Amino acid sequence: MFKGLSAFPLTPLSNDSLDEDSYVGLIERLRDARVDSITALGSTGSYAYLTKEERRRTAHLAVQHAGNVPVFVGVGALRTSHVLANVEAAEEAGASGVLLAPMTYQPLTEEDVFELFRTVTARSSLPVIVYDNPATTHFTFSAGLYGRIAQLPRIASIKIPGSPDRQVLKKRVQEIRSLVPDHVSIGISGDSNAAAGLSAGCDAWYSVVGGTLPGIAQRITQAALSGQHTEAAAETERLEPLWRLFAEFGGSLRVVAAVAEQLGLGPAKSLPLPIQGLSPEQRARVAGVIEELGLGI
Repeated sequence: MFKGLSAFPLTPLSNDSLDEDSYVGLIERLRDARVDSITALGSTGSYAYLTKEERRRTAHLAVQHAGNVPVFVGVGALRTSHVLANVEAAEEAGASGVLLAPMTYQPLTEEDVFELFRTVTARSSLPVIVYDNPATTHFTFSAGLYGRIAQLPRIASIKIPGSPDRQVLKKRVQEIRSLVPDHVSIGISGDSNAAAGLSAGCDAWYSVVGGTLPGIAQRITQAALSGQHTEAAAETERLEPLWRLFAEFGGSLRVVAAVAEQLGLGPAKSLPLPIQGLSPEQRARVAGVIEELGLGI
C-alpha cells in the first residue's frame, strides 16, 4: 500500500463548514483515476484547522467513497491524547493506515517526537506513515531519528522532503535505507521534486497536485518508477509554470485550492480562515496556467 502515488485531496469548506458534496467528489475523482492510495487530512487537507468531529466525518467520507483504494488518514495534533483520539476515529472509519506529523507550538526535541510515535504505535494496530514536513511543522527529522522510529512496530513508510538535486536525494535515500528495516518504504514530497525523488530510489510520491489532478501525477509516477526517468523529468519540467506559482504564492495549498475552484471541484474560497486564498489577480494567473497546460482536460 505504501508505494506509488498517494494523492492528498483538499478538504473544501463552504461558509466555514465541511463541504461534503465537494469532498466526496474529490475522493470519487481519485477513486476513478485509480491512484495507489488516498491520504485524507494531510497538510493539503488542512487537518490542523479542523475540529475532532470534522476530522472524524472527513475520514468516514473518504473511506466510504474510495472504493478499493486504500485510505490513509492524517492524525497529527498538538497533544498526544488528541492524536490518539484521531487515531481511534481513523480506525473506526476503516482507514488502512495513519499519517503522523509531529505538530508543535513549543519547539519539540527528538525525544519528544520519538515518544509520540512510540505511544501511537503501542496503542494502535494501524500502519503508520512518518510525516516529515518541516515547512509546516517546523520540526526536522535527523536520519538517526528516522532509524530509531523505524524500529517501532507498525511503522510502514517515511515521507521525506524533496530536493531539486537528484544526486543529493539519492545519497539521502541511501542513508535512510541503511538505517531502516526493508519493509519501511520511503516516500517523497514537494511536487516539483517528485520525479527526481522517485528516480533516486523513493518508493512513493505523497502528492499535493495528485489530490486534484491525479492524471498528471500518475504519468510522472509511472514513468519514474518504470525507469523512464527522462520522460518523468520532461513531464515535470512541462509543469514549471505551475511550480512557479507554488513558489510565488507561498506554497502549494493556495494554488491547488484555486485550481480546484477554477475547475468546479470545490466552492469559492474553500480554505479555512484565516487563510484567505488567492486574490482575483492571482486567480487569473492560475486560470491562465490551467489553460496553458491543459489542466482542465
